[in-house]
Amino acid sequence: MIRVLLADDQGLVRSAFALLIRSAPDMEVVGEAADGEAAVTLARECRADVVVMDIRMPGVDGIEATRRIAADDDLAGVRVLILTTFSNDENVLGALRAGASGFLVKDTKPASLLEAIRTVAGGEELLSPGATRALISRVLAQPEVVFSARVVDGLTDREREVLTLIGRGCNNAEIAEVLVISPLTAKTYVSRIMTKLDARDRAQLVITAYESGLVRPAAP
Repeated sequence: MIRVLLADDQGLVRSAFALLIRSAPDMEVVGEAADGEAAVTLARECRADVVVMDIRMPGVDGIEATRRIAADDDLAGVRVLILTTFSNDENVLGALRAGASGFLVKDTKPASLLEAIRTVAGGEELLSPGATRALISRVLAQPEVVFSARVVDGLTDREREVLTLIGRGCNNAEIAEVLVISPLTAKTYVSRIMTKLDARDRAQLVITAYESGLVRPAAP
């Protein structure tokens, strides 16, 4: 049973999501929080598997709450899905840097929300990769962004190739196809890169691919 914690300052949104999640036979809602501070506390008390987290909340917002969860060794198994309106919310990049495993748009289809929760609970990351890349590209295309190749200095040439493909949104099977290697070998490369870069999950590898300049943002 997947234990889900909902964090949103809008009671109607929490109620709607809770109703949907409770309709799934493999999920349960273990808590609801109206702000980030309560979300961090409940994530610990309720032993949640996945926190569906809004960004814009009073007091401690979703980004800071995500950062606190990611930094807490006792909450190492907790995954965070960020809620966003996407079209006008560029704080998702900060949330991914803080340790979120991905994000959902608030108008996502019910079936997609449930599948997203299952995916993240199962250890996968970076939902809606195409939209994620578009968002990251838009933010990193700002003039103040400085790329640093030193971030990936410790990687081999092949590992850089793999990281580049991750940044472009490829999954392990697609990486294997492009590089003509087995999916298992691709998975091994991904795990090795995560270890070398001390990345929490695949979402942070995408950020690193952009920040290092291996993947260049598209024009806004």
